[in-house]
Amino acid sequence: MRHTALPTEVVEVINAMPHDSHPMGVLMTGICALSTMHPEANPALAGQGVYKTREMQDKQIVRLLGKIPTIAAMAYHKSTGRKAAPPNQRLDYTENFLYMLDGGYNPQYRPNPRLARALDIMFILHAEHEMNCSTAAVRHLASSGVDVYTAVAGAVGALYGPLHGGANEAVLRMLARIGSVENIPAFIAGVKNKKEKLFGFGHRVYRNFDPRAKIIKEVAENEVFPLVGVDPLIEIAKALQDAALSDEYFVSRKLYPNVDFYSGLVYRALGFPPQFFTVLFAIPRIVGYCAHWRESLTDPDTKIIRPQQDYKGVWLRHYSDVGVRTAEGADTLSKLPPSNAYNRRVAGENWM
Repeated sequence: MRHTALPTEVVEVINAMPHDSHPMGVLMTGICALSTMHPEANPALAGQGVYKTREMQDKQIVRLLGKIPTIAAMAYHKSTGRKAAPPNQRLDYTENFLYMLDGGYNPQYRPNPRLARALDIMFILHAEHEMNCSTAAVRHLASSGVDVYTAVAGAVGALYGPLHGGANEAVLRMLARIGSVENIPAFIAGVKNKKEKLFGFGHRVYRNFDPRAKIIKEVAENEVFPLVGVDPLIEIAKALQDAALSDEYFVSRKLYPNVDFYSGLVYRALGFPPQFFTVLFAIPRIVGYCAHWRESLTDPDTKIIRPQQDYKGVWLRHYSDVGVRTAEGADTLSKLPPSNAYNRRVAGENWM
């Protein structure tokens, strides 16, 4: 908590961004700016001996963990026209984050403790979860020896993608599109016919009910909704879950609710806009990223990651003289007649 304040230069970088910047873009930019403030964390600028000490690694990790909620609070208020409250080091981690969002200039403001606890549980559940896309990205970057800020910024960039961190927002859009419980049978039929997509179900690791989803469902029903009111979409979500789990089509394919199915409903009930959901995913996941960064540095067998390619393409290509090449882009290649596609591809892209 002593590392929650941001350097003035980082604040100025964030303030210079457009008011309609996506919160994840602001978060990445803030983390990259932090990397320039601590050159001793970068092996290219500092001695390798200093960089590899446990003390130096711990220093950068606590700095990053302390400042991430502050950057996130500034990202939240980019579109509100307000300023985030200064960090309150007398509060705990999650309380301080909510305080920066809603405290304004009232130092006596305190977030509702039950809502703070609910968000704390969400943060714990999202802090780390196996070798997913963004975690693999941080391991890949860390293998080059880069500083933790740059490695984590790259992981946040991977999380930014809608196929990774944006799944809970997709669940909300799906539930809103269904509209009512009465429309669920038709939606289920559409999923089976490949006309609809069922978001929030299935997982690459879990082949049954995601245990995190069970906890989030309890948080929603026992902690959040009693205070802020029941989200009308929750009834659709429950009915959709019951319909899917009683259908052999989904059960045989081991499609059970995952962590994204209920998390978006909780975040929306807490008052967060959908575009901020991925930031709420990123804040706690920084902990897992830092753990992987540290592990990669302490593992004596760690080498720079360089995936091997097994080329299956054309072995011999004919090189066309520059005078006979065309300037058509790749977007036109699919429109070419099959007989000319090969020659035009080679000529247009200058492959040899």
